[in-house]
Amino acid sequence: MRKVLLFYGSYGGGHLSAAKSIKEYIEKNYPETEVNLVDCIECTNKICNKITTAAYSWMAKKAPWAWKIVYRSSENGFLSKVSKHINTRLSSKLGKFINEYNPDVIISTHFFSNQMCTILKMKGQLTCKVGTVLTDFHIHSQWLVNSAYMDYYFVSNEDMKKDMCNLGISESKIFVTGIPFSQRFLEVHDRAKIIQELNFTPDKQIALFFAGGKFGLGKRRTFEIYKTLACNFPDIQIIAVAGKNKKMKKMFTDCAMSLNRQDSICVLEYTKSVPEFMSISDFVVTKPGGLTTTESLVSGLPMLIINPIPGHEEQNAEFLERSGVGIWLRKTDDINRTLERFLSSKEQLIHMKENALKLSRKNSVEQICKIMLDK
Repeated sequence: MRKVLLFYGSYGGGHLSAAKSIKEYIEKNYPETEVNLVDCIECTNKICNKITTAAYSWMAKKAPWAWKIVYRSSENGFLSKVSKHINTRLSSKLGKFINEYNPDVIISTHFFSNQMCTILKMKGQLTCKVGTVLTDFHIHSQWLVNSAYMDYYFVSNEDMKKDMCNLGISESKIFVTGIPFSQRFLEVHDRAKIIQELNFTPDKQIALFFAGGKFGLGKRRTFEIYKTLACNFPDIQIIAVAGKNKKMKKMFTDCAMSLNRQDSICVLEYTKSVPEFMSISDFVVTKPGGLTTTESLVSGLPMLIINPIPGHEEQNAEFLERSGVGIWLRKTDDINRTLERFLSSKEQLIHMKENALKLSRKNSVEQICKIMLDK
């Protein structure tokens, strides 16, 4: 039986979600293949994993300015050298794990495991095929360390491929597949049934509003955006997903009740029904994480982009706005004025929807698996 190792990192949910999507597809379509999903840092050093994930979580939520410094310094600065040194040290332990499992294929969705695998290849200690999946819309140099020893790169858009080629990476290694996502977003959902279950009106617009999840920034700003949408645009129905933030859920709910809008605003905590909700929505309000953005593109949803984490998510926001699929509501922007500009005409939303569908890559998981497992 063929064996596949899927490495991810616990820094945000996108790396794990991408890996899970690949795992589910392989298990469904490649019955003679065994898949093992592994946190690359947890596997090599549990203390390091605990410290670094806690630090990322704290910076993402409490000190985004600090994360911005870390992100930029890890591009080419001091932290870049530190990261490479740590991954070199940890690679030997990862190598032992890989040798014990003896995979035929390795797929990485985080640059830590990506770097460790290339180090092992450089030393002649790893011979199996290795591919890495970049989970944002802009490259960062950490993904490209020891690129000569990486077999395949899977990226979200043509701009990333061009940038990588300009840096000297062989075009034959780079595939524009898009970011992996759950195949549930490709299913046909019963719109009438979902709207009826929400007690919504069928002929009114629906906004899907994400509060930001585990790493959401600017909670006060998020609530102000929600409140402005709820107060000043009464004809728009809202599905507000507060995630695991119970305080935010209460604020959302209290606001809906004070406006007597319980029949047109549905407030939820964590939900597994995002594919169904995206299928009935007219637009989405969200931070620009790689996964949610990909799901929105596949669903053809215009985006009002809020509260990006400095660094990779700001670069995602710039790319999405430049691609004509949404508007970035910046910290200094007037909320109501930006909402009015975003919703100024149905024609504009239709154009954004068309752009989103053009940018989406609906066969991302299938393409990645075919290249890694069929070649």
